[in-house]
Amino acid sequence: MSARSIKSPLVGWVLPLGHLPDPVFAQGMAGDGLAIDPTAGVLCAPCDGIVVPMNNARHAVTLRTPEGHEILMHVGIDTVRLQGDGFSLLVEPGRAVFAGEALLRFDLDRIARGAKSLATPILLATPGRIGFRAPAGPIAVGDPLMEILPEAGTADASGAGAGHEQSRRYIVPFDHGLHARPAATLAAQLKPFSARVTVVARGHRANAKSTVAIMALGVRRGEAIEIAVEGAGGDEVAAVFRAIDMVMPPARAAAAAAPPVAAPAESLSGATIKGVVASRGLTLGTAVSLVEPELAVAETGTGEAAESARLDAALAAVHARLTRLGATAEGAQAAVLDAHRTLLSDPELVDAARRAMARGKSAGFAWRAAVRASVAALDASADARMKERAADLSDLERQVQRALAGQAPDSTRELPPRAILLAREVLPSQLMALDASRVAGLCSAEGGPTSHVAIIAAARGIPALVAAGARVLDIAEGTRLKLDAFYGVLTVDPDAQTWTATEAAIEAARRQREADIAAAGEEARTLDGVRIHVMANLGGLEEAGPAVAQGAEGCGLLRTEFLFLDRGEAPTEDEQRALYQGIAERLGERPLTIRTLDIGGDKPIPYLPLPAEDNPALGLRGLRTSLWRPDLLVTQLKAMLGGSAPGTRRILLPMVTDPTDIDEVRRMLDALGPGQPPALGVMIETPSSALLIEQLIDRVDFVSIGTNDLSQYTLAMDRGHPELAARLDALHPAVLRLIARVAEVAHAAGKDAAVCGGLASDTDAVPILVGLGIRELSAVPSAIPVVKRTLRTLDAQRCAVLAREALDLPDAKSVRARVAQWHRGNGPGTISLGGLTP
Repeated sequence: MSARSIKSPLVGWVLPLGHLPDPVFAQGMAGDGLAIDPTAGVLCAPCDGIVVPMNNARHAVTLRTPEGHEILMHVGIDTVRLQGDGFSLLVEPGRAVFAGEALLRFDLDRIARGAKSLATPILLATPGRIGFRAPAGPIAVGDPLMEILPEAGTADASGAGAGHEQSRRYIVPFDHGLHARPAATLAAQLKPFSARVTVVARGHRANAKSTVAIMALGVRRGEAIEIAVEGAGGDEVAAVFRAIDMVMPPARAAAAAAPPVAAPAESLSGATIKGVVASRGLTLGTAVSLVEPELAVAETGTGEAAESARLDAALAAVHARLTRLGATAEGAQAAVLDAHRTLLSDPELVDAARRAMARGKSAGFAWRAAVRASVAALDASADARMKERAADLSDLERQVQRALAGQAPDSTRELPPRAILLAREVLPSQLMALDASRVAGLCSAEGGPTSHVAIIAAARGIPALVAAGARVLDIAEGTRLKLDAFYGVLTVDPDAQTWTATEAAIEAARRQREADIAAAGEEARTLDGVRIHVMANLGGLEEAGPAVAQGAEGCGLLRTEFLFLDRGEAPTEDEQRALYQGIAERLGERPLTIRTLDIGGDKPIPYLPLPAEDNPALGLRGLRTSLWRPDLLVTQLKAMLGGSAPGTRRILLPMVTDPTDIDEVRRMLDALGPGQPPALGVMIETPSSALLIEQLIDRVDFVSIGTNDLSQYTLAMDRGHPELAARLDALHPAVLRLIARVAEVAHAAGKDAAVCGGLASDTDAVPILVGLGIRELSAVPSAIPVVKRTLRTLDAQRCAVLAREALDLPDAKSVRARVAQWHRGNGPGTISLGGLTP
């Protein structure tokens, strides 16, 4: 038998075990090996092997090598106390994996806050000798970490001889059950004995000298276990039990400290779980777990040619199905299906699968490995939106595996009425396959607010929360739920009073919504006659008509990125012109504000190979990217100038921080031909552009304030970060002061200042924006009716007083509290419906 090379499963810094802040690991009781202090949150397979079942443990993974060695990778120290929060297993127990495949994703920040240390022991948990060890220092995934030497023929250390079995009952006293530390301590105590010692729990037996085997039982605090000793004389049996008693007392002594039955799972009745809002709304319903078992896939194929043919047929079948669905889909669903078709034929993905099949792997194993390697790369991205795209790859993995297995593309499931879907992460194809009339809402443990499934949920009007944590997965099927996707809270099994009050609020909101839509076509004026224009933010042709029906007076922001993403080449001038013309026709005589391409290193596209950036948010973005590739910008400007109604169009430049960049765009427009060009404006999205507003306003016809990025850059918080989502609020006085400055300078110059970010759709913010002098709001179409209704209840002079007060408050929470108080004392304001609307 040859030596087994163990590669590094992490990026980080190698440490000797003795440096760990835990004696069980530091003294080698859990096994010999090394530790790595990780700098990225993805754990990969250190060698080929089989994933060993570890019950519900999410913080540790064990791999069994072809030689039978077990490699335990325990992420962090004392991470069992996190109960899975911050960890996401990417593989199913019992599955064969290959070296370098991503096994586990974890949140470095969450673990650093909740655990003793991030240092991760990589241990040989079975008998064996380690030869080479990597020295202390930096290491990357796939670098040599250590080598397990082949064992000379040795006797079975677990006591092979048969004999009389004696057993004793114990009650597990440890707070987190038989996790790594107590399991390793017990195994270490027993290894010197020749007797066979077995732990019996939950109907399973495990070698008591194996840390991994004990952990795999998943025994919780308070559970009764049997420990059996066999193959030893009376003196050794007595010594074995004395050693065990040093780790945990026998049942008769522990009975008073812990019940002699399994501890029940934590009751979630009445609990509230915080999540990140992905699609706004309020709903009641019953829990439906949307969890599918992973399809078993053979590792070894029947030959490269046969396996390649199988994969080609499966890819073709999925592509054909996506094409059929796309022919009748509209809006967000059509865009997602287009993106999936593009990803399905990605050459890097397909080539990686073919290389694996050339090494003898099956089509299913090769496809899974290729996809999961790409998922791991996306997970390692610093940009939250790139991480969210990983769900699309996982979705395609699932669809192709089902095609390879000869199964229907989507499992059919009859949902109960008012189903609230619960899952680790809902995939786009899953949501599109379900009966939308029966889906009341969804809540996922993972995922992001700009993921494709979030976009589909918003398009269907389904309230949705994401990144709610692992507790979501513990909610029993059929449990009554209240999902508040205005404030980001899931309430488990609410009491009767809460249920009744919420039903009444939902009905009141429905009636109010009907009234708002009926009045949406009317213009919005304050009580003292100030006219406020309410526009729509659009992201595609299919959104224009519905926006007008919702009362939009034009388009204040057309995001053109949808034309450029998920394709192999840039859109042509004719293609862009036809799209802009189509939207203009749907808007009629209403203005159309087209933003030039806003893209950067966070959204890589194959025909625009941007340089790698550690922080894409501070790199080539917005107008910087367009001026870096002026050919794309010139083509886009030509398309904007074309069409039959250019007079209704405005051009908006994103992420402008240098006034001279505007001069360069003006020169491009002048070079495109004579005639009056459309109005040219800039987005105010950074503190620098707000502070330079006097220089900017002289060069443009209007400005539009993008409060999403403005708040992110002003408050130094990533707006895609789930841990900071609740704190990142554009009503922060620091952001409001910048808005006030921009509005004041624009008004003095006789030019319009609009708000097109999320704040324009926030009814708490509307009176303050009016008070600061904003006279154009561009909101998401669904929010336009309520924004108009809110405006009609306001007095602009009173709003100005409120705005001045808000500028002097310390934080966004204080501003929102002041707005609520102001509404109560200044007439009808917005209707709160019992505090349940945003």
